[in-house]
Amino acid sequence: MPKSRIRKKADFTPPPAKSATAIKLTNRSWVAPVMLALFLIGLAWIVVFYVTDGSLPVEALGNWNIVVGFGFIAGGFGVSTQWK
Repeated sequence: MPKSRIRKKADFTPPPAKSATAIKLTNRSWVAPVMLALFLIGLAWIVVFYVTDGSLPVEALGNWNIVVGFGFIAGGFGVSTQWK
């Protein structure tokens, strides 16, 4: 019985490399420090209000000082949405 011919496979040539697209990343190194600062300011505002029995940070605001403290904390959460 005659032997069949052996077909030689073509050598593998990888497809041409895709050119890398430049991704422009904005510099967001300010986000973490500002976020943490707002959290700490809000927390400190509320703690000072309670420790001083309402005479500090702003006596005229009365119990609204709590709202101001939570406003700083909410601002920190707002800034945190910019973090990537």
